[in-house]
Amino acid sequence: MLTAFARAFKTPDLRKKLLFTLGIIVVYRVGTHIPIPGVDYKNVQICIDNASQNQGLFGLVNMFSGGALLQITIFALGIMPYITASIILQLLTVVIPRLEALKKEGQAGTAKITQYTRYLTVALAILQGTGLVATARSGALFTSCPVANQIVPDQSIFVTITMVITMTAGTAVVMWLGELITDRGIGNGMSILMFISIAATFPSALWAIKKQGTLAEGWIEFGTVIAVGLVMVGLVVFVEQAQRRIPVQYAKRMIGRRSYGGTSTYIPLKVNQAGIIPVIFASSLLYIPALVAQFAGGTSGWKTWIEQNLTKGDHPIYIATYFLLIVFFAFFYVAISFNPEEVADNMKKYGGFIPGIRAGRPTAEYLGYVLNRITWPGSLYLGLIALVPTMALVGFGANQNFPFGGTSILIIVGVGLETVKQIESQLQQRNYEGFLR
Repeated sequence: MLTAFARAFKTPDLRKKLLFTLGIIVVYRVGTHIPIPGVDYKNVQICIDNASQNQGLFGLVNMFSGGALLQITIFALGIMPYITASIILQLLTVVIPRLEALKKEGQAGTAKITQYTRYLTVALAILQGTGLVATARSGALFTSCPVANQIVPDQSIFVTITMVITMTAGTAVVMWLGELITDRGIGNGMSILMFISIAATFPSALWAIKKQGTLAEGWIEFGTVIAVGLVMVGLVVFVEQAQRRIPVQYAKRMIGRRSYGGTSTYIPLKVNQAGIIPVIFASSLLYIPALVAQFAGGTSGWKTWIEQNLTKGDHPIYIATYFLLIVFFAFFYVAISFNPEEVADNMKKYGGFIPGIRAGRPTAEYLGYVLNRITWPGSLYLGLIALVPTMALVGFGANQNFPFGGTSILIIVGVGLETVKQIESQLQQRNYEGFLR
């Protein structure tokens, strides 16, 4: 990997792309430290210093924003609105025929869906920004901070609207920066920004583990956490690269005096076909009961039960529910993202067939059978990756949103592998020697 980066910096056009990407990353990180108007920055820092280890409902969003959410900066919402909008549009593509038709139109249809995603991102940013401002004004953002009610001193309508507009504009800028990286830089822009946001929280989280440790001034706990993280990264790399290759043979066709087809290829079905989506779905769904309980008044029985069982990452009921939700959403997402009947129809249209399997419906049934078989280990793998780091780090006093948790490991390894592959492919295009030397 390091060799690929060194060779890329020696290539002039790739060096420009890498430097451009690094410049956008610097701009993004600077924006995560600029507070929005109407916020008392000193009181925010006091509350952050006094905050408990468990960041509660806002921990996941704070991780995706690189710590900007709890500091209430202009990029406080980060790329979460865009991620949510992308997932919603992807789900609606299966339900709404118009979106499905746009998806089949090729580049023009994809551009139209991307435009819809931008509009939905802005709408979600307004909604989430309003919720964040309301939470900060009420003091619920930092429940244990004595000055939480003084984070927003001026609670007038004008200041509130200004704060929401600023955060919405910040989300639009983040979306624009991600698209700039995609067009003029290296890799997928949104994935790169997500990678940087998570990696930015690593040093402080690791140092917090060291400070809380008691063995050899915390260095043993620190080293253990690093070792666990490296083992989990190796496991994720191994499984993310695993795939089931289904052979496909294309029959020969004679058109005039020329013969077409007759080639052999394969359909790569990844073991983790759903990627990180099931973990995000499960985390978001588990936050809904806790969010309702937090804003509900009184001391009713259901509120007490939720606070005791569904808000602590080390509680058995929370762990079991989280694991089952990940398995369910893994099958759900694979079912809506991969259509065996559509793949079988396309193969039949172009004269392709799986050796030993008849074209048409038998091919679709075979693909569905294989997909279900490999989704089981993929879903169980996602559940274990999401839970094992959490359970291991609870013993060191870490919170459930520690960067070496399942969500962050999957994102970092996935983005890292994809970026390195793109760099290597571009290097191969520019340094291909050919058959004749």
